Amino acid sequence: MLTHPNEFDVVDLDPYGAPSVFLDSAVQSVADGGILMCTATDMAVLCAANGEVCYSKYGSYPLRGKYCHEMALRILLASIESHANRYKRYIVPVLSVQMDFYVRVFVRIYTSASDVKNTPLKLSYVYQCIGCDSFHLQTVGRTVSKDKSVRCLPGFGPAVPQECSDCGKKFNMGGPIWSAPIHDQEWVAAMLANVKSMKERYPAYERISAVLTTVSEELPDIPLFLSLHNLCATLKCTSPSAVIFRSAVINAGYRISGTHVNPLGLKTDAPMNVIWDIMRCWVRNHPVKAQPSDQSGSVILAKEPVLQANFARAVASLSQAQAKKVARFLPNPERNWGPKLRAGRQITSKHVSLLGPKALNAMSNHEIGEGSNHENGDGSNHENGDGSNHEDAEEPAAKRKKTEESDS
Repeated sequence: MLTHPNEFDVVDLDPYGAPSVFLDSAVQSVADGGILMCTATDMAVLCAANGEVCYSKYGSYPLRGKYCHEMALRILLASIESHANRYKRYIVPVLSVQMDFYVRVFVRIYTSASDVKNTPLKLSYVYQCIGCDSFHLQTVGRTVSKDKSVRCLPGFGPAVPQECSDCGKKFNMGGPIWSAPIHDQEWVAAMLANVKSMKERYPAYERISAVLTTVSEELPDIPLFLSLHNLCATLKCTSPSAVIFRSAVINAGYRISGTHVNPLGLKTDAPMNVIWDIMRCWVRNHPVKAQPSDQSGSVILAKEPVLQANFARAVASLSQAQAKKVARFLPNPERNWGPKLRAGRQITSKHVSLLGPKALNAMSNHEIGEGSNHENGDGSNHENGDGSNHEDAEEPAAKRKKTEESDS
């Protein structure tokens, strides 16, 4: 692409695995205001299975958490921004989605040396508690206004103490990640309207509409999300319905929405101390069994709530799509849906969860059928006139000769 005399309006990167080795040339090849589309399928690396590998490829350290797939999106965006900044360019995401077993981002690339200076304001480090999974963000940079000038300075830190204020455990630190909005909501709304007006042209209309609908309802300025089931698992309590929990957050004066990444994920601007106060009030009405005192849930429940939660159903507890019963998360198209085996891998019984028992049995029968036929290079069998194989006729003779030699 770099050798081409002209720049491209659209560049699509869709490699097998990590796209990091192609980003440097891709950000240079896109015209000013053009779109770069990028796919990453190395989800194990991006979701903290190999954190050091992710850091070497993308320049960010991932964390294990329910939000790991959204963090993967934000790590990819931060990596693209880093490559673009080297050439006085920056990115503006228009759509970023996690689907099936990959992440895909659509970004516009612009050239401006002055706007590149704002990149530290769009990046953040993530502190995640190892006990209760509470997380906090700290921006890399900040701005200071003086008279008519604006200066960029390093961000204040640390954003958290050495120990979690909720459960007393230590923090893991990850990032930096892209903490600015990952969607252009106006662009998404226009695309959704366009798709609906021409749905007969899209064979995968239901899937496209479901993803765009969920994305359009996300809070754009809230990085990462909470998992209601994860909160309840920490406290060992029964889970409130999503409507009840949403209502409590709204009644407390905060915003909340779903996320396209996880059907159980909740984005909110409520701080973690408010979230835990809501859960303390819920447990007070739905008692739990006694737990060891050193457990994170026991430490959290031992504190009295500062906020008295109101669980009365709020009007905005359901999104517009939920109120209209619009499909937002569709079931998998078939059983055992997911990434298949890499080419050249030997199929064994441990792959039954990927391929299904029927496919595994068919493959075994096929191998047995191939093993029973001994063929020449031209495809003909080694057979005698009576239909028996030459190898079968020669085998008894070889055995008799071996027996005679042993007797002598």
